[in-house]
Parts: sequence; structure tokens; C-alpha cells
Amino acid sequence: MPSIFTKIINGEITSYKVAETEDCFAFLDINPLAPGHTLVIPKKEVDYIFDLDEDTFIQLQLTAKKVAKAIKAVVPCNRIGLAVIGLEVPHAHIHLVPINHIGDINFAKAKIHMSADELKNLAEQISTAYNKLP
Repeated sequence: MPSIFTKIINGEITSYKVAETEDCFAFLDINPLAPGHTLVIPKKEVDYIFDLDEDTFIQLQLTAKKVAKAIKAVVPCNRIGLAVIGLEVPHAHIHLVPINHIGDINFAKAKIHMSADELKNLAEQISTAYNKLP
């Protein structure tokens, strides 16, 4: 059975896409820790990130790097934090979270609410910034 992320890639579930490459897909988390919290996933459905083949793993990391730069260009923050937890969805993924303090990337804290319009607008801004990067 396809993971929820595969369904997002296939357009079966609506998402707020910020970037897409041949191998990867990036979209806003709908239950974010902070505005701009983005998930970067390989299109290949593999549960555990360290089980990805080397090429896909490298492409995932390179895509995450470029997406992080785009988020930083749009969302005021000190850094973009990166987390790989991999327990909540059986599909490898990277969390990119705008942070100002170490506690900002604590997944136990309450998530923020953003409206569909806010998510759509932010996704468009990050996507525009992403497409301007080399």
C-alpha cells in the first residue's frame, strides 16, 4: 500500500509543494513547528533513510540544501534546522524547520496553526525563491 507521501507525490492528496526534482519532492508540513517547516522526500518509497541507494540519498540531501536556502530567503530566522526522525511515516523524509533557538526544533512542543491560504502563499514564496537559486 502506498505511503501518504507517495499519495502526495502522485497528487492523490493535496499538498503545498515548494519544489520538485526528478528524484525528490518538497512540501510544507501542514502541522508545522514554525512557518516554513518543510518535508523533503525521495520519490522512491523507502521506509528508512539509510536504506536509500547512494544516488537517491545524495539527491535528497542536495535537494534539502537548496530548499533550506529558499526557506531562509523567505522566512526570518537564524538557521534552518534539519531533523530525520522517520518514525511517523514509513517513507524516508527530512524535516527542514526555521529556528532561532535549539528548542524551536522540539517535536514534542505544540504545533502551530496556519490557514490554507497562509500555507499556499508561503509555499508559493518558497517555490519562487527555490527556482531563483542555481
